[in-house]
Amino acid sequence: MQLFFQPADIVSQILNAGLPAPIDIQVTGRDKALNFKIAQQVKEAVSKVKGAVDVTLHQIVDAPQLNFNIDRVRANQMGFTQKDIAANVLISLSSSFQTAPSFWVNPANGVNYNVAIMTPPTKMRKIDDILSMPLTSSSSSNSSLEGRKQLLSNLASVGRSVTPSVVSHYKIQNVYNVFVNVQDRDLNGVASDIKEAIAPIEKNLPRGTFINIRGQAESMNAAFSALFGGLVFALLLIYLLLVVNFHSWIDPLIVLGALPGAFAGIVLALFASNTPFSVPALMGAIMSIGVASANSILLVTFANERLHMGDTPTAAALMSGYTRIRPVLMTATAMILGMLPMALGLGEGGSQNAPLGRAVIGGLILATVTTLLLVPCLYSLVKRRRDDHFNSAAQESYAENNKRDRSSDHDFATLLFDNENKENKMEAR
Repeated sequence: MQLFFQPADIVSQILNAGLPAPIDIQVTGRDKALNFKIAQQVKEAVSKVKGAVDVTLHQIVDAPQLNFNIDRVRANQMGFTQKDIAANVLISLSSSFQTAPSFWVNPANGVNYNVAIMTPPTKMRKIDDILSMPLTSSSSSNSSLEGRKQLLSNLASVGRSVTPSVVSHYKIQNVYNVFVNVQDRDLNGVASDIKEAIAPIEKNLPRGTFINIRGQAESMNAAFSALFGGLVFALLLIYLLLVVNFHSWIDPLIVLGALPGAFAGIVLALFASNTPFSVPALMGAIMSIGVASANSILLVTFANERLHMGDTPTAAALMSGYTRIRPVLMTATAMILGMLPMALGLGEGGSQNAPLGRAVIGGLILATVTTLLLVPCLYSLVKRRRDDHFNSAAQESYAENNKRDRSSDHDFATLLFDNENKENKMEAR
């Protein structure tokens, strides 16, 4: 006997797509017998993975079965058809509600009740009990034989066999499912170890047979890919918007200089709290990037204003850090305090959103430090190099202009001297 239970929370049920386990290893192919052997090998290999529990092969191929072989000639002589015999057996073993549902209305309260007639299970313990089942004819072409009663043993024989109790298909092909639960480890780690465990089996698979890992692991990988793509797109979009805002290609890079600190804070916070990297944690990373970028914009904007007023790059950077420290700290503190209850994971279902709060808190703590310390330093270095470059270029241009002026003056003086000599010679003649 195998028992399967749905996950307790609605989120896991949705991610599992109705499956009883978060990891579903599917073996698909044309040869059913070969697929079943491969599925058994996969089950044995996965059972040795740390954190993988309740490893079960869903399909049962040897469930006991009783076959009723009807003597159609004798049944026809007795006024029975195969349909009559099958309907009588179905009603006796599974109740009449399957073929002829009926109801009874309680006159006292008006409540409807299903009325079903079946043979008590206690009277169907042996094959002989089944063979002694009475049958009633109801569809005979001969009216004299209609309603006639016979025992099942007079019209059919019963034999034992085995049959698959569950037959599953995926994209038309036959499939065997190995369900795996996860305990005391994160889902991604268990899924990665499972891939390594079944890798030797995949190398020896015959042509047309495949092993696929589905369930929450597949949904998680798809979500990670989408969120990582969204993270890269968010960084690119922030940079382009800052380029339009600052009318510069360099200043946005200074603003984004605080983001490495945010990423480092996220990793440290998740590591310190023993929290696995998950989809909520990645969403928290995107949130912390937005807040860190906003704080950096405050510093760079104020530093540019001071630079236009005549301050040196170093003085402008120091003044921006000193002046904007209060709004930066207030913004970060408000966000951290707001995420603190979520990060603690208190209450029912709080542990699912706790990675988001922890990622935001860790990212903002280090992002605030890098915003107040690293961003002014980057601003001062970049602006000083630009000023030095412009000054050197201006000096070179001034030197070239002076050289040109001197050469032009010398040429003009030579021309005047030549003209005077010519005039003197003319007068002497």
